Amino acid sequence: MSLNRRDLLQQAVSGAILAPVAIAGTSAAARSRSKTSSPKSAIRREDAILRLGGLGDGYKMTWAADDCQYFGVNDGSGWLEKPLKFYNSRMWAAVGAPANVSFRDVPGYPELNKMTRPDDAPSYYGHGTLAVRGRLYQFLSTLDQRTEAPRRWTGAKLICSHDNGRTWLNQDGSAPVSWEDWGQQAKSLAFFREPQGCFSLISILQMGRDYSANRDGYIYIYSPNGSIDGQMNDLVMCRVPVERIADRRAYTYFAGWRGDGTARWARDIQSRAIVHSFPKGWVNRTNLFSGDLVVEAWLPSVAYVAALDRYLMAAGGTGCAPDGTEFGKPSYLGLWIAKTPWGPWNQIHEETAWMPGGDAAACAYAPQIAPKWIAADGRSFWLVWADLQGIRSFTRDRSLLAADLAKAADVNERTEIIATFHRKKLPHYAFNTQRVDLVF
Repeated sequence: MSLNRRDLLQQAVSGAILAPVAIAGTSAAARSRSKTSSPKSAIRREDAILRLGGLGDGYKMTWAADDCQYFGVNDGSGWLEKPLKFYNSRMWAAVGAPANVSFRDVPGYPELNKMTRPDDAPSYYGHGTLAVRGRLYQFLSTLDQRTEAPRRWTGAKLICSHDNGRTWLNQDGSAPVSWEDWGQQAKSLAFFREPQGCFSLISILQMGRDYSANRDGYIYIYSPNGSIDGQMNDLVMCRVPVERIADRRAYTYFAGWRGDGTARWARDIQSRAIVHSFPKGWVNRTNLFSGDLVVEAWLPSVAYVAALDRYLMAAGGTGCAPDGTEFGKPSYLGLWIAKTPWGPWNQIHEETAWMPGGDAAACAYAPQIAPKWIAADGRSFWLVWADLQGIRSFTRDRSLLAADLAKAADVNERTEIIATFHRKKLPHYAFNTQRVDLVF
């Protein structure tokens, strides 16, 4: 059963749903009790699903010093009531708790309007995002230039804001943010054409508000080890000192465990080791639209749960049809727990048919742990995801969309037509969230 905001508020008042509060409100005694055990399993609360709107996907979230959660929305117009732009990527902020959350655009975010760029221009999609020491960072992923299928993820661009998103800088500190063309990417992207395409799709460990729970001064970054099954399900990671995130020379790569369980770090990316392997069989071989290979399988969301002194990871795989296309069956959802950012990771939850609300038609993907919405006692959190339910009929009816677009008078009308088509065909291609209880 899905709840609207009014239903959720009524149940919250009656005690049926307990809204998480900030980690800072956890007492020392409560933290001490919580850290004596680790969760053994998890329960998705089907009575606590919220469909909170917004057109798009991604939602890689971070918790900033101003108490907002910032995140990217890809391939959509977010919460614009009358969309005049259809973005490759746009940043939004979530204000408040799940029961009364509101969303606001980050107006200073670099303009990346899909409708005004050439069809053959490089695309940039927001992924790993981090608020740390009053700054916002975001990695944007890009595909290679191949004109035939399959295409591969080939790099990631780093951008930064020092004023909560009002202005943004390139990795080298220059402004305004530029969207490099094909010949410029090798000189300015943080990662570009790395072995197997690793570190093209990036997620970042979240550690409390403004990264305040971090104690060792490092930022931890995760990525699939490639773009095909057998590589994409293998997770690699690196770390970099907080103050040197813009300096690629300062990055070191997980290179395996020492005998005492601590991590070895190497400066050469070729020395990277697999930090965790997800199940095989959940990466699409081809794509319903244009042959682009990957539909965001096994890009994890990792957050530190301060009350438990544990690291929680959520990740999903794509349910593939027999022909190798995406979303031919429900997706995979898993949750893992660890004592360190590099594991070992112990699985506490597995669903080989992830169907929020029991909906067999669900095409849920890209699960995200909302870092602000982790309960003070560490015993529950809110999971965010997108859902491409209806994607196959969407694909079949693209000729109808093309016919309508051919009649459009200008770019604004084209944008409205595209947004309307998405909303009609993909009813849950939006910000969905659900409470998850951890079981001890």
